[in-house]
Amino acid sequence: MKVKVYVEGGGERRTLKTKCRDNFSAFFRKAGLAGHMPAIFAGGGRQKTYGSFCTALGEAADNEFIVLLVDSEDPVAEGAGPWTHLKTRDNWDRPAAAEDENAHLMVQCMEAWFFADKEALAAYFGAGFRLNALSARADIENIPKADIENGLKAATKPSRKGKYNKGRHSFEVLAALKPAKVAAASPHAARLIDTLQAKASLP
Repeated sequence: MKVKVYVEGGGERRTLKTKCRDNFSAFFRKAGLAGHMPAIFAGGGRQKTYGSFCTALGEAADNEFIVLLVDSEDPVAEGAGPWTHLKTRDNWDRPAAAEDENAHLMVQCMEAWFFADKEALAAYFGAGFRLNALSARADIENIPKADIENGLKAATKPSRKGKYNKGRHSFEVLAALKPAKVAAASPHAARLIDTLQAKASLP
C-alpha cells in the first residue's frame, strides 16, 4: 500500500519544505520503513496541512493510505483520540472517509521527541550544550510546550551551533534521533510508527 504523510511544518519556503521532507524520511527509514517508505508532504502551516490532508483523503485511490501528522499543541486528555483532540482544540471535523488511524499527533510538539534522545541532541549541538537546562521528565508528552521551548533555548544558546532555531535546526535534529527511543517515551509516536509499518507492508 502506498502511504502518504501530510506533516505540519516547512513553512512556505521551498528549501525548508525540502528539509522537512528529507529529514522526516530519514527518521522513518531508521524506524524500520526502508523499502516501504511513505511519501512525505510538508504541509506548511497547521490549517493548510489539514486542508491538504482532507483533499488528498478525498482523492485517494484504493491502494493509498493518507496520514495527517500535526502537533497537539496542548496536552491530550487521557483516553482522547487524535480526532477528538483536534475537534476540541482546532474545531477540525473528522472527514467522513477518515479512520482513527488516519490522524496522528506529535505531543505536545515535535520538539518533545528531542527529549527522548538527549544524547543525539547534545551531539548535534556540540560543545557548550547544557544538558541540565532540559526537563528531566521521562514522560515527554507531559512536558509543557513552553518548558520544551525555553529549555531548548537555554541548553543550546552557549553551544557550537548557537541558540535553537526551529527553521535552521529542527528537522536536522529529527533525523539524528533514534526512533526506538522516541517510541519508547511517546505513546503517540509509537502509534504513528506502528501504523506506518502496518499500512506500508500491505500489498
